[in-house]
Amino acid sequence: MQMTQIARILSLVVGCCCAVSYAQAQVVTRSTDTSKKLQPLVQHPKPKGPKPIKHEVSGGIRLNSDGWSIYSDIGKVKTKDVRHADMFHNVRIWQIEFTEKKNPKEQKIDASDGSGSNTYVYGKINNFYSLKLGWGFRKMLVGKPDPGTVSIHWVNVGGFALGLLKPYYINVYSDPSAIKYTDATKENFLNQGVIEGSAGFSKGLSEIKFVPGFHFKSALHFDFSANRKNVLGVETGFNIEYYTQAVQLLANQPAVPYFLDIFVGVQFGRRW
Repeated sequence: MQMTQIARILSLVVGCCCAVSYAQAQVVTRSTDTSKKLQPLVQHPKPKGPKPIKHEVSGGIRLNSDGWSIYSDIGKVKTKDVRHADMFHNVRIWQIEFTEKKNPKEQKIDASDGSGSNTYVYGKINNFYSLKLGWGFRKMLVGKPDPGTVSIHWVNVGGFALGLLKPYYINVYSDPSAIKYTDATKENFLNQGVIEGSAGFSKGLSEIKFVPGFHFKSALHFDFSANRKNVLGVETGFNIEYYTQAVQLLANQPAVPYFLDIFVGVQFGRRW
């Protein structure tokens, strides 16, 4: 009877030890699994692209079929592809431009005495200048803006134009003061025999009239820069301007409210 009880007690002790060992093994296994699950993920760094180009400032001069222009561009480079962040495929442009308009039939001649000491434009009754503010874009069409290559871009700019109309004065022998074109003075104004020459640019500045209007230009831009940080280009295209009143430049030509010209220009500047 005692041996049977002892055997039962030993069996119970062995069973408890086995249960405890199994529980400890399960805890270790779960702890190990948890540690594996909570192990931080290794994040690989994203590949870095080139240093981006975001801004551009440039200026230039244009020769127009009806005058000349000087201008300046402020550009913001738009690039979505990080791998090509140093390119300038698309540029938003803010532009300011100053233009002098001339009639293609204008002819500068010497004064009546033939000395050539003073000249004037025969029949010219007004000088016309324009200050233009514009906004637009320059988009690459052909090429790749790498060093040593030429890329071709399409430029479109439009906006507000403010015309400045200044009367043109001349000196004549029959009048001690300079005259401008009016119904009362047109006989002497158009008589080459009495004209001494132009009265100079400053004469008539106090009589400038402002004529508001609009403008639009479209051109091809050829970029020849040796590196991406410089701007060195040639532009050629056409320009349209429309004003709220007709403008007359020559006495023998009709007044018109619009100007249409073609142009070629050079441009240089810097990107960063």
